[in-house]
Amino acid sequence: MALNEKEKSCCCATDTDILKQVAAIASKWRDRPDMLIPVLHEVQKVAGNGIPKDVAVTVSREMRVPMSQIYGVETFYAFYSTEKRGKVLIRLCKSAPCHVKGAKDVLDAFEKALGVRAGETTPDGMFTLETCECIGVCDVSPAALIDDAVYGDLKPENVSELISLLRKRA
Repeated sequence: MALNEKEKSCCCATDTDILKQVAAIASKWRDRPDMLIPVLHEVQKVAGNGIPKDVAVTVSREMRVPMSQIYGVETFYAFYSTEKRGKVLIRLCKSAPCHVKGAKDVLDAFEKALGVRAGETTPDGMFTLETCECIGVCDVSPAALIDDAVYGDLKPENVSELISLLRKRA
């Protein structure tokens, strides 16, 4: 399903309260470009799990950091996105240890249960499913980072139950 340009834009495009929150966060670090990464982490949490252009422009203005620097950071690091993502962000590890232990089957189960493919967000905006490289918990592979929590020893048959739990928690 393709999104039109309006749907791609951040919720903040019309939500001045969120842009005010972004400005308040960024203005604390005015003229401190060394704080850009922590600021972007905090800002992304209030701006829909992403840093779309209107949010980046606000950070740029408040921190006095060039847009090119913000864009460079948000496109270099995998944990940032230039687009809004789901309320719950599921990152399934696809590294070799997880792959060997069945990550592909777990990914297939997530895709089936959510009705989206990796890299997509559910139509209700609740979940974004992504794959990522090693998250450093190979001893409990296959594993996923869901928001800020690690879920290990994942099995395809448990994915639907996990999604129900995450839906209730959100």
